[in-house]
Amino acid sequence: MAQYSFSNTGTCSRGVSFDIENGIVRNVHFEGGCNGNTQGVAALVEGMEVHEAIARMKNIDCGGRGTSCPDQLARNLERALAAAV
Repeated sequence: MAQYSFSNTGTCSRGVSFDIENGIVRNVHFEGGCNGNTQGVAALVEGMEVHEAIARMKNIDCGGRGTSCPDQLARNLERALAAAV
C-alpha cells in the first residue's frame, strides 16, 4: 500500500491524504474544508478504482474557483499515479 499526502490549491481544504492499494483508493482524509462535504467525498471514493475516482471528480467546480475539493483529490490521485511510475 502506498500512502500519499498533498497540499490543495484554490479550495477551503488545505490538503488531502490517501492510500492507494492495488489501484484502489483507501483512507481519504482532507485537512480543513467543509467537514460534511469532505467526509462525504472520502466515504464515496473509499474502495473505488483510482481511474474511476479521477474520471468522476476531475474538473468539478466550486463557486467559480475553477477547482473544488473533489477536483483537488482527483488531481492529487493523478499526481500519485505519476509518482508511482
